[in-house]
Amino acid sequence: MTVVATAGHVDHGKSSLVRALTGTDPDRFIEERQRGLTIDLGFAHTTLDSGRVLSFIDVPGHVRFLRNMLAGVGSGGSQSGDGVAMCVFVVAATEGWKPQSEEHLRILEMMGITEAVVALTKVDLVDDEWRELATMEVGEHLADSPLAGAPVVAVSTVTGEGIDDLRAGIDDTLGRLEADGPAGAGQRRARLWIDRVFTARGAGTVVTGTLTGNSLGVDQRVRIEPSGRAARIRGIQTLGAAVSEVAPGSRVALNLSGVDHRDLQRGDAVVLDEQWSPTAVVDAELRVLGDLDHQVSRRGAYLAYFGSREVPVKLRVLGTESLSPGTVGAVRLRLPVALALAPSDRFVLRETGRDETVGGGEILDIDPVLPASRARPDRRPARVVAERGWVTLADLGQLVGPEVVAAAIDRSETTGDVGDVGDAGDAEEPLAGVVISGDWAIDAHVHRAERAAVLEALDDDQRLGLDVAVLDERQRVLLDELVRSAEVTVDAGRARRVGASDPWAAHPVLEVLRAGGVAPVDSAALDIDRAGLRELIRRGHLIESDGIVFHPVALEIAGAAVRALLDEHSDGFSVSQLRERLAITRKHAVPLAQALDARGLTRRRGDLRIAGPALTPSAQS
Repeated sequence: MTVVATAGHVDHGKSSLVRALTGTDPDRFIEERQRGLTIDLGFAHTTLDSGRVLSFIDVPGHVRFLRNMLAGVGSGGSQSGDGVAMCVFVVAATEGWKPQSEEHLRILEMMGITEAVVALTKVDLVDDEWRELATMEVGEHLADSPLAGAPVVAVSTVTGEGIDDLRAGIDDTLGRLEADGPAGAGQRRARLWIDRVFTARGAGTVVTGTLTGNSLGVDQRVRIEPSGRAARIRGIQTLGAAVSEVAPGSRVALNLSGVDHRDLQRGDAVVLDEQWSPTAVVDAELRVLGDLDHQVSRRGAYLAYFGSREVPVKLRVLGTESLSPGTVGAVRLRLPVALALAPSDRFVLRETGRDETVGGGEILDIDPVLPASRARPDRRPARVVAERGWVTLADLGQLVGPEVVAAAIDRSETTGDVGDVGDAGDAEEPLAGVVISGDWAIDAHVHRAERAAVLEALDDDQRLGLDVAVLDERQRVLLDELVRSAEVTVDAGRARRVGASDPWAAHPVLEVLRAGGVAPVDSAALDIDRAGLRELIRRGHLIESDGIVFHPVALEIAGAAVRALLDEHSDGFSVSQLRERLAITRKHAVPLAQALDARGLTRRRGDLRIAGPALTPSAQS
């Protein structure tokens, strides 16, 4: 299915044209049909000669209902390129180009809709010379826009003239778009901006919209943003038929259970849980319309349109005080509610005091971390990482898009490198100058400095080695890199440079205690004096707890037992249960439990032990 929107001035025949193309009247309300005036969104579909299924969003043309027009073209807008594919731009030959023609054109441009077929309607009411002049006028107005060169088809819904040619023109345009491929292929996060909410007898809450990003299926759990309400997809319809799964780029009706229709509204978004991090602050690129007669600054009351939602915003121009007509600059927008937004999402900005559209653009950052005085956002995902230093891949996927992260991971796995993914000056590589390591994306400069710091700590006492337990999560990621690159070895909880020797590492006492495991012999029975024993403990070769000396292997054995006990007893386990699991006496069990506590592998909760902060997935593997 392909979604196509209409656009154009009021009373230029958009709804009549949709009815002629599809056989369906898109005006849903009696008032609309009685007055001959579209006031809200209408929907219809048809199948073209090529077999392509076309779904129309018919928008109102009157300026009083501009917010509904914006909801129509915005509800199918998507950074993934699978929303509204094109528009049928309608201009009446009898009236020519009008104010709402111009405003709709600019809105389409700001929403990123760059393909169209122009329908020159009501040609049965004008002569050939007038028709030719109207066609020339349309071409002149489109000349400086992304729709320049769009085919103009003369049509009449009264006589039927040109209707077949218009269908063929739409088909040809869609065929060319399919050959070029979607602009944002790879986006994998489903989102449906709601444009209608109603109840159906025997079904309950139903919402409609244009699905983008990924498929949705029956029985999937979803979340409604910005309220955060949870729901389940009870049923799906598209093109009037029930389906079990629906693909992106489709007009969809979702029957939702677990949520009341009175708690939903146009402009809410249906998303899959845990895939989106709603945001109330975004940095964006704003293109100011060239025909404004004033600057755009923080002074003024603004409305922004994201998807099908209208929301008041506070605007701050970044890097300067204001933007002149016809210029492009960065702005920070503060929203009163957190919306499910993504980089590259389009928006339109209107000023309420002057009741005019001032511009629009594209979101660059959905979670800006720099203060507005220092922020200089751009489209580079590497900038997002550089401003944060370290970002988990999961968070980065939400900040820049999962397809960018997936491509970077594929590249690093192909090359086998944990170093820089691309050169910092490589504009073709989105994560140029970024290191992918483990579950993290790290700015290359930060990575280099912090990796050097770990090596410096190793060099402070090469013989003794670095106690791995004192490293934080990020330092352990760097240490893992050094181990994989054969620069560092880890033994008995101590990290050392490869080739570094420790004369105490081969002391015969160590093998005796290793063999004892979790029930070692008394230290008094060992063939070593107290000073020598203390030196082995200081160097990390042995561990002392409550007067009992263990080899580090004892903690590995005990750690495995702890994980097994926690799997069986989620509320925690007792020292007695640890003792029974290890088949040791209380003499060894209590000091061993204290050693586990001291290293953060376990934590006391009353008489029980629960998982400690050091018992991480990486520590457990």
